[in-house]
Amino acid sequence: MANYVSHQTAAQATASTLFKSVYMQMAAALSITGLVAYFLSQSVAFWTMLAENSSLIWIIFIAQIGLVIWLSARFTQMSMTTATLLFILYSAMMGVTMSTIFMVYTMSSIAMVFFITAGMFLAMSLIGYFTRMDLTRLGSILFMALIGIVIATVVNIFLGSETLYWIVSYVAVVVFVGLTAYDTQKIKHMLMEYGTPDEMGQKLALFGALTLYLDFINLFLYLLRIFGDRK
Repeated sequence: MANYVSHQTAAQATASTLFKSVYMQMAAALSITGLVAYFLSQSVAFWTMLAENSSLIWIIFIAQIGLVIWLSARFTQMSMTTATLLFILYSAMMGVTMSTIFMVYTMSSIAMVFFITAGMFLAMSLIGYFTRMDLTRLGSILFMALIGIVIATVVNIFLGSETLYWIVSYVAVVVFVGLTAYDTQKIKHMLMEYGTPDEMGQKLALFGALTLYLDFINLFLYLLRIFGDRK
């Protein structure tokens, strides 16, 4: 019994240490995205290049999707250095696509929505970390809702329905708020079960950082749809 308690205590301490790494890597990725987005938004040469090559932003967007899928599927086989570099690359690419929001929304509303997102994310992540409730079933429901959001978004590209646009925006906020809590709990359990701060443990923390980074970015973008002040 004493050995079991000692093992549990050690696992919790390791998970706590690795979880700090999750938040630090996530914050670093958000910083890279924000800096790249801001500086590109101020570059006349960048906007001229986009104007002359309108398909470029779509190529980068598709490349992002391919990169994050590949990174998620193969991170256990990569070295920590390779996985980290790919995460940095993905964060920078996200910054390129995110730079376009500065064309649509005012700087003050972007800043306001960022802080709203940060507050909501922090609250839900803390709930996910400390709650004793098993959120597994909630995660399954949210994942199905996420698929519905993707399908509705694609359909609305052709329909151009403003009503569907707003419905998707509000539902997506609820979904990503819930996913933040669910993913936080899932990452915590994953790190506790592994319980070793070796390279694989660090890669699991990196994967957790990528997961929460995506939750934050999507929550921010959908909140920006709702609260952003358009130019």
